[in-house]
Amino acid sequence: MADFIELRNIGLDPSIINHLSEILDFSEETTEKTHHVPSRVYLREKRAMAATPADVKEYPNEFVFIIDVPGLKSDQLKVQVEDDSTLVVSGERKREKEKDAGVKFIRMERRLGKYLKKFTLPENANTEKISGVCQDGVLTVTVEKKPPPEHKKPKTIEVNVA
Repeated sequence: MADFIELRNIGLDPSIINHLSEILDFSEETTEKTHHVPSRVYLREKRAMAATPADVKEYPNEFVFIIDVPGLKSDQLKVQVEDDSTLVVSGERKREKEKDAGVKFIRMERRLGKYLKKFTLPENANTEKISGVCQDGVLTVTVEKKPPPEHKKPKTIEVNVA
């Protein structure tokens, strides 16, 4: 309020000062919200990831990702590799369209919406050899491992005496 008292002393109307104060407060609130609140897309993606349970197993020659996707068919799922290092599994289950007019839900508990899970692949994952099988609401994605690098024998360099 000390700033406004000074402004009043120079002849500004108090109603103008109050109006300017409201504008500045609104601007500050809006700026704080837009800079610190995640976007709706980000929140939707995070909710989808949290709601998609998965297990990851490592075998001697492969990694196996087991993801629960109840109600999804193979054609509703997408398995991708981003940047050669991230396995992305996504899908969406939409509400079935009712054939009969006048049908209403009495109870609706089955999950609808997007499924999304991202996994960072280890360096030895072979992104060229990935397969997936969906059975009984469970998607199993298998990523083969690259063969271990061959240990090179040290190269011997002949030293000449000068």
